Amino acid sequence: MKNEWPLWEIFIRGQHGMSHRHVGSLHAPDSETAIKNARDVYTRRNEGVSIWVVEANDISASSPGDKGPMFEPSESKVYRHPTFYDIPDDVGAM
Repeated sequence: MKNEWPLWEIFIRGQHGMSHRHVGSLHAPDSETAIKNARDVYTRRNEGVSIWVVEANDISASSPGDKGPMFEPSESKVYRHPTFYDIPDDVGAM
């Protein structure tokens, strides 16, 4: 396993999207090579406009089993929901 390249998680923003989405993973020796390989593997027909690569070892995540304690407290914070704000039509996508 020591001779194996690091694993990179790939996120791509499509031409019509506003955010990046996770599309897969690949092994590469460095971030520059990971971006080039991600372009070749995960984009076709010019649909991508931006690629992010993140080394999998650098990602920390919560456990799905912690869903209750992690997210239930946010239900009491109604100010975090955009129901109290009027957004002008000319603002566009947020």
